[in-house]
Amino acid sequence: MLHFSGRAACGAPRPPHASRAPAGEAAMVGDGGASLRNASAVDGARGQRHFPWLVTALAGVLITTIVVDVLGNLLVIVSVFRNRKLRKTGNAFVVSLAIADLVVAIYPYPLVLTAIFNDGWIAGNIHCQISGFLMGLSVIGSIFNITGIAINRYCYICHSLKYDKLFSSKNTVCYVILVWVLTTLAIVPNWFVESLQYDSRVYSCTFAQSVSSLYTITVVVVHFILPISIVSYCYLRIWILVIQVRRRVKPDSRPKIKPHDFRNFLTMFVVFVLFAVCWAPLNFIGLAVAVSPRLGQAIPEWLFTASYFMAYFNSCLNAVIYGVLNHNFRKEYKRIVLAVFKFHC
Repeated sequence: MLHFSGRAACGAPRPPHASRAPAGEAAMVGDGGASLRNASAVDGARGQRHFPWLVTALAGVLITTIVVDVLGNLLVIVSVFRNRKLRKTGNAFVVSLAIADLVVAIYPYPLVLTAIFNDGWIAGNIHCQISGFLMGLSVIGSIFNITGIAINRYCYICHSLKYDKLFSSKNTVCYVILVWVLTTLAIVPNWFVESLQYDSRVYSCTFAQSVSSLYTITVVVVHFILPISIVSYCYLRIWILVIQVRRRVKPDSRPKIKPHDFRNFLTMFVVFVLFAVCWAPLNFIGLAVAVSPRLGQAIPEWLFTASYFMAYFNSCLNAVIYGVLNHNFRKEYKRIVLAVFKFHC
């Protein structure tokens, strides 16, 4: 998954002045005066001035994302463990996806919010590195878990006779662990290429894919295009089967897909579509810039910033989708909320 630093990542010139603090002061933070990586780049990146209404809008989006992300994904995790109907092997990926979404809401997003309020990064280099790492871990973990969900649904609906063997409780735990191992391995190279940098336009420490065009293209393909292709194949096969089942008119032909199985599939399909929609702009911008670096200067600032916060917003959507489209989740949400209110009252 591409998580990159826009124009700064493609060699476009940076403004020489800082927005509020003198040059160099933005890079001096509360870690004993140590500067953020590539201090000159950081100071230059802060040269972009943001309109007050834009800053307010970005802060509003991020605060909403954090609140809904934390509350919603905690509800998802508790619901799966409380409700027997939700304690299915396939929902192990749902819990794993909720954890991936929680990671960014607990640590990186609050730091980004702090940077918005202070018009610059004040948390220090160590927090910058950790924030960028966890953000990338969450994003890649999300797409890999969504891929796991798609494969699980594909096997459950299209290869139901083999499903219990393929996705036994033990095997599913191994698959979830494999997802996080692959996610970690996908993030590690960024430590070696030293690509974590602060970008003032998005107030974030991100993986600035400025090392090489080849590296950027590889990241987009491996972290976004390849998983999206796998998920698309799985869901396409499911849709084909659904259409075939619904077109059967013979009395003796029993449908292979139960209504609640279809609703569960539809829920996860919507999760995938929204993820793809939210993250596609940022990844395709990065891919276009990698192929033709000159495009970096042609991409509007607002488009880059909007694509970033659109991607951030996705982390709070899944829990809402489950509540809207899945009866079992919606019912369990209500039980948990009522139990919490009764406990406090």
